[in-house]
Amino acid sequence: MPELWAGTDAGKAEHHCTVIDADGTKALSRRVPNNEDELLQLLGDVLQLADGDPVTWAADLNAGGAALWIALLVNHGQRLFYIPGRTVHHASGSYRGDGKSDAKDAFVIADQARMRRDLQPLKETSEIAVDLKILTGRRMDLSADRTRAINRLRAQILEYFPALERAFDYSTSKTALILLTGYQTSAAGRTTNPGLTSHPSSEFSAEKFPRLMGWRDSRTILGGY
Repeated sequence: MPELWAGTDAGKAEHHCTVIDADGTKALSRRVPNNEDELLQLLGDVLQLADGDPVTWAADLNAGGAALWIALLVNHGQRLFYIPGRTVHHASGSYRGDGKSDAKDAFVIADQARMRRDLQPLKETSEIAVDLKILTGRRMDLSADRTRAINRLRAQILEYFPALERAFDYSTSKTALILLTGYQTSAAGRTTNPGLTSHPSSEFSAEKFPRLMGWRDSRTILGGY
């Protein structure tokens, strides 16, 4: 049964698609914008070229700029495989031509899909999985932002107040961060209590640091320092 293989070198703004037959002969090569109308036109042209025969699609991205193209193919019931860019890069060395181009990469992707039997198919993702991916990504971003902010803060404090930097525990409490929003310098910190600079690692209590404890309570901070 005749069959076509379509490889897509995906990009942010444009994709390049190359279609080959069972003998590896190029049947179509086209650059299309990453827009739904143009991609649907490409899909229709390739299916028309196949004339009812099966078409196997392959792409070098499984997210990002290729997300729209993948969704269109999957929703139209097309068989789609993912070929990592590293695999394409290594395989392209065995093809004629020293130059690198989108057209060549698309041809390599299509030819690898034709010859290989170890490729992973891309399937439709459930809405729950999509929601979890968004929430997980957001949580990772917030965690990374907090880590970067704390590292910058610690590096800054270390330069002018090493003892205070050692005393704060940023991993279990936000108190240190909130304190520094009100007292950004060592001189300002001394206005809370002299003991803060003399014994920065000692236990904080209302008896030792009444002014500092009052400042904490006025901001409804829970937990210790």
